[in-house]
Amino acid sequence: MTTPALLPFSGRRLPPLNLGASAFPHHRATLRLSEKFILLLILSAFITLCFGAFFFLPDSSKHKRFDLGLEDVLIPHVDTSKGGKNLGGFLIHGQGHDEHRHREEEERLRNKIRADHEKALEEAKEKLKKSRDEIQAEIQTEKNKVVQELKKKDSKPLPPVPLPNLVGINSGEPADPDIREKRNKVKEMMKHAWDNYRQYGWGHNELKPIARKGHSTNIFGNSQMGATIVDALDTLYIMGLHDEFREGQEWIDKNLDFSVNSEVSVFEVNIRFIGGLLAAYYLSGQEVFKIKAVQLAGKLLPAFNTPTGIPWAMVNLKSGVGRNWGWASAGSSILAEFGTLHMEFVHLSYLTGDPVYYNKVMHIRKLLQKMDRPNGLYPNYLNPRTGRWGQHHTSVGGLGDSFYEYLLKAWLMSDKMDTEARKMYDDAIEAIEKHLIRKSNGGLTFIGEWKNGHLERKMGHLTCFAGGMFALGADGSRDDKAGHYLQLGAEIAHTCHESYDRTTLKLGPEAFKFDGGVEAVAVRQNEKYYILRPEVIETYWYMWRFTHDPKYRQWGWEATQAIDKYCRVSGGFSGVKDVYSSSPTYDDVQQSFFLAETLKYLYLLFSNDDLLPLDNWVFNTEAHPLPVLHLANTTLSGNPAYR
Repeated sequence: MTTPALLPFSGRRLPPLNLGASAFPHHRATLRLSEKFILLLILSAFITLCFGAFFFLPDSSKHKRFDLGLEDVLIPHVDTSKGGKNLGGFLIHGQGHDEHRHREEEERLRNKIRADHEKALEEAKEKLKKSRDEIQAEIQTEKNKVVQELKKKDSKPLPPVPLPNLVGINSGEPADPDIREKRNKVKEMMKHAWDNYRQYGWGHNELKPIARKGHSTNIFGNSQMGATIVDALDTLYIMGLHDEFREGQEWIDKNLDFSVNSEVSVFEVNIRFIGGLLAAYYLSGQEVFKIKAVQLAGKLLPAFNTPTGIPWAMVNLKSGVGRNWGWASAGSSILAEFGTLHMEFVHLSYLTGDPVYYNKVMHIRKLLQKMDRPNGLYPNYLNPRTGRWGQHHTSVGGLGDSFYEYLLKAWLMSDKMDTEARKMYDDAIEAIEKHLIRKSNGGLTFIGEWKNGHLERKMGHLTCFAGGMFALGADGSRDDKAGHYLQLGAEIAHTCHESYDRTTLKLGPEAFKFDGGVEAVAVRQNEKYYILRPEVIETYWYMWRFTHDPKYRQWGWEATQAIDKYCRVSGGFSGVKDVYSSSPTYDDVQQSFFLAETLKYLYLLFSNDDLLPLDNWVFNTEAHPLPVLHLANTTLSGNPAYR
């Protein structure tokens, strides 16, 4: 059985679960003919066709004209008064031509077929002289030509859209030499992760840095879509690693294909691929990223074909067939999945002028607004067939987390005009604070999980993002509670730092308890792993931006050193299975979100605030920066919240 530590559900997303056999791709034995044998079959068929045409030419006594590519052709019968004869509904013109001309044309046709036949034989002889590798190369060249032609058909030009005011793309150099040295160390770690992926896992979704080969999980289906390339692009760009960025762009342009028979996670593909491609487009201005994002979005739209409009968790990119995870509360969709589409889909409508994406996510919002919420809380499960909640389990960690994040960020991304989203966020946070947030006996503030009327006093690493969210949403809080929420963010940051500091490796566990004398410590063995997650560092960065308290940079540097010491291997970076062990074993996975999020947030932590300033950029849940949109004068202003 696969251990939870090896199942990389990441970011604000699903906690690791053992999915059993369904998590692994099925393998089929494939019978292959050699390319040379296939080529001989094709040539044989062509030669047979030539001989057939030669020996079975139409007799001149029966057909007066039969010309290939000449001016006289078989045409549907319209009028028999022009010197023609009606033969089975078709008219053969030229009945008045002399027999001599017909014989000459038949002879010319025979000569043409002989010449083509001889040419085909000569080509066949030349082909047979070539090596297997040469023949394979020619076949691959022809395949590539076909693929390029198909790409040209798919690459419909998108309407020109004025780019938002893009501020702080190439800046952030700190004056302090100590901080600059730390930032350069993070950049070196990014280079190590990328270079090894480039060497050992190129084109695969992720990397196994110890085995030095590609890696993938069921969230990407059975296809190799280069998830690490797409996820890492914007990090490479802001770090000034432009040669590496161009490598990634070239691969995406030539190889990223969504017309594959593969079942993928709508949520993961949205936040990693669409989010990553949109961010790369805004940062670089390269059209290929926008085009690819729109192509992929079109492949995700069939997931919304449910009785309620709440999308399926998974969709087949080729067939459009969707379904939900088998383990999710009687076939329910998951709050953190269908609730984490808004940012990307609004940008898709902005860039294409097509409201379909915007309408999909606004429909989800309207449906949620109509539903009763137990204790004001949003349960994690919603059945897309019935429109009813599944089991009453509420979490600000896995299964729920990024739904709340996207309510706040929808407001921020709209230049604070989407007041509807802000109200939903404020209402949800008040209920969370009332029912889920508690202080431990030791004075640590934590966020528990609500399960069927009972509060579980356990907090996940994923939940640690909430410290940054509270700080980000402090400005604009109702009842002048900005100071309160900034303080709450600081308390969550402190608790999550304690979860790191109380381990042997100074890296945080996947989940930690607050029961009795146990505080901020993992109890179960299957919760002691660290898979290069970013959430704690993300909160450090937001708290640094809003307070400039130097302890956040100090905590971030502690984490940087621990990752470099215990997770770095010669082939990249790997997660570890037990953060309380002085000699931990590796899980041998370099997650794509390590390059997209963890290293990006560390780099930003040691950069000046003028790099991607928060007044101009909003980060999606995979840390892909998207610009604030001034929507009042766009087609999206049909939403009353934007008026």
